Amino acid sequence: MSQKVFNVLFICSGNTARSIIAEALLNQLGKGRFKAYSAGSFPKGTVNPNALKVLEKLNVAVEGARSKSWSEFASADAPALDFVFTVCDTAAGEPCPAWPGQPMTAHWGIEDPVAATGTPEEVLRKFMDTAVVLRRRIELFVSLPVAKLDAIGLKKELDAIGKQ
Repeated sequence: MSQKVFNVLFICSGNTARSIIAEALLNQLGKGRFKAYSAGSFPKGTVNPNALKVLEKLNVAVEGARSKSWSEFASADAPALDFVFTVCDTAAGEPCPAWPGQPMTAHWGIEDPVAATGTPEEVLRKFMDTAVVLRRRIELFVSLPVAKLDAIGLKKELDAIGKQ
């Protein structure tokens, strides 16, 4: 008997860094139990090079990473989503599309490393800090007994993870 694979969408406004990092981390840490995607409400169309550098430093696969619109996941032929997480405050305040299947949602806001200033090393450090926070949240998420929690208990756990 095969275990259900949970589809997870990470949303940010530009889909250049935080959501891309979260997607790649969950695809690695989820060990086949989760399939992660990312999208933006106003995608920039390119992935920030520092996001890719950090993922490579963490030995996380980056092939296929691309900036895309959340509209790709609101259509009838899109993957059925089980979870949708906003990782930036801008996207959390925007009216989201009606997601097919009514996935569980939570806000996991984190400061935008793209806005970081300083030397190239200081900016890259902000991207690494972002990846560390997202990794901790995703490790907590994948450790949840998702199939065994009722909806109210699961929502409470997801919201708590976003405050980590």
